[in-house]
Amino acid sequence: MKLIRHGMPGDEKPGLVDAQGGCRDLSGILRDIAGPGLSRDSLDRLRMIDPASLPAVAPGTRLGPCVGGTRNFVAIGLNYADHAAETGAPIPSEPILFNKAPSCIAGPNDPVIIPKGAAKVDWEIELAVVIGARASYVHANEALDYVAGLCICNDVSEREFQMERGGTWSKGKGCPTFGPLGPWLVTLDEIPDLRNLGMSLDVDGRRMQTGSTATMIFDVPQLVAYVSHFMMLEPGDIITTGTPPGVGLGMKPPRYLKPGETMTLRIDGLGEQRQTVTAFDDWTAKVAAGEPTH
Repeated sequence: MKLIRHGMPGDEKPGLVDAQGGCRDLSGILRDIAGPGLSRDSLDRLRMIDPASLPAVAPGTRLGPCVGGTRNFVAIGLNYADHAAETGAPIPSEPILFNKAPSCIAGPNDPVIIPKGAAKVDWEIELAVVIGARASYVHANEALDYVAGLCICNDVSEREFQMERGGTWSKGKGCPTFGPLGPWLVTLDEIPDLRNLGMSLDVDGRRMQTGSTATMIFDVPQLVAYVSHFMMLEPGDIITTGTPPGVGLGMKPPRYLKPGETMTLRIDGLGEQRQTVTAFDDWTAKVAAGEPTH
């Protein structure tokens, strides 16, 4: 099952994707793809619905982030062996955790805004885990019981903020629009092999990242279990699980995003994201003029 949230920012409605790829509205049945709506019982009830009985969502309607109500947005650093190698970092003995601000979450095709004063904005395609039930001190063998589904995340990063301004990585990870999620939340029954998902990211049609979850150091069950030992995870929380090689930081010389460029992200079975990079001043001018910004 592929679940969506559609509509204007802050006013998204729940929906699903039918067998023909069309979007259907669930707002008459479900309040949101959030909280109790992510429970196993709720997902089982949704599977019983005939999508043809649901109202169609108008083509061209904006897709919002595929999950709402996120309180913890946890990211994993250096979790792909080949990415660690390109950065010259040792293989971590335990997962590296940092936080992305929930306020950075954006729709899968919303623009990515270069923050004020930023010069080193980078891309990172990642597999994101959406929590479906409260998880605390869970074991890896049972961790998937607490997962509602998966989606694509672009862990957009400002490398100067992250690495040259002191303190934690979070400075360069939580700027507005730095966490596109979607297009869909895909339930686990549609993903038979979490350890063999192909991933790619292009910038203006040029392939930058090609990878697979096969090179993850810590897999999804291990990460859910590990994070649950350090914080209470609630339905709607996100764990984004690291990126394969090909980030701008790792190029020689490093290569960073410029206004007007477009990123296209794909993961097997999870769909596609597409974001255009927008300068901070251009974005604020649109806001001031009351023009659409999504």
